[in-house]
Amino acid sequence: MDGMILISVVISFFLLATGLKYFYDYLTEKQELKQHVHENVMVNRFDMKSGKTRKEKILEKTFYYADDFSALGNRINFFSESHEIERWLIQAGYPYALTVERFQGLKIFMMLVGFVMGVLLMIIGFPFAQFLILFLPLIGYFATIFWLKGKATKRQDELGFSLPDFLDTVSVTLQAGLGLDQALREIVPYFQGPIGEEFSRFNQEIDLGVPREQAYRRMLERNDNLAFQSLIKSLIQGSKLGVPVATTFKIQANEMRQMKKEKIKEMAAKASPKITMITSFIVMPTVMILIGGLLILNMFTGDDSLLNMFK
Repeated sequence: MDGMILISVVISFFLLATGLKYFYDYLTEKQELKQHVHENVMVNRFDMKSGKTRKEKILEKTFYYADDFSALGNRINFFSESHEIERWLIQAGYPYALTVERFQGLKIFMMLVGFVMGVLLMIIGFPFAQFLILFLPLIGYFATIFWLKGKATKRQDELGFSLPDFLDTVSVTLQAGLGLDQALREIVPYFQGPIGEEFSRFNQEIDLGVPREQAYRRMLERNDNLAFQSLIKSLIQGSKLGVPVATTFKIQANEMRQMKKEKIKEMAAKASPKITMITSFIVMPTVMILIGGLLILNMFTGDDSLLNMFK
């Protein structure tokens, strides 16, 4: 009987030791898998380290309340069809964890906020409050749509602005002997903003087995910046014709710098008419009103000292 007890205890310890060994192997493999996912699958390692700002966290928590109005927002879709919202969100990089459904609810949420503000202004007796109670909800609705479109436009402009420096860096790395995939993995984590996000996602798709040309075309679908689209189309054509990638990057970098110079010149040329318009329609009428007011004041007061100022 004592022998059976001893054998049972030995077997129990053996099974316990075996279980602990397999559990340790499981933890080791899990850690290796997490490391693999962190290095090859995550979208942007550099941005993950920086984290989110306090403003972004507050806005994300606030936008959660918009989910309750998403069904109503899908019905009231003036100037905000779901396919348009999806395109703007893709081009804006899905800011503040917004989705199509959440944004549809957000515009209704902001419309209600405008209505509540109008009611409060009417209660405190604010001038023209009876009109504000009608206009503030409309402002809240359309301001949300214009805000998202502005975010999309700004992100696309940033994408084109930082592209020449990125291309120069990749071109130098390729000329040093690295392949395109390895060069992108080494360089992308050091570029913040849209350019890093897009090529990080490109690396992720390549690692997951997506064909290179298909990954290029997805980048074209996500972005409408002319300079960026020109680069991706050149890469697609170069991969088909066998053109060296380093040459493609170098040529594109020079062309985009020239495009940037032309755009700056165009903006500078547009500034002069705007200044003239402000001078003509704001400054000059204001001066004329002041002069006319002084003359009228002189007529009623009979004081020539005001008129002597212009002699």
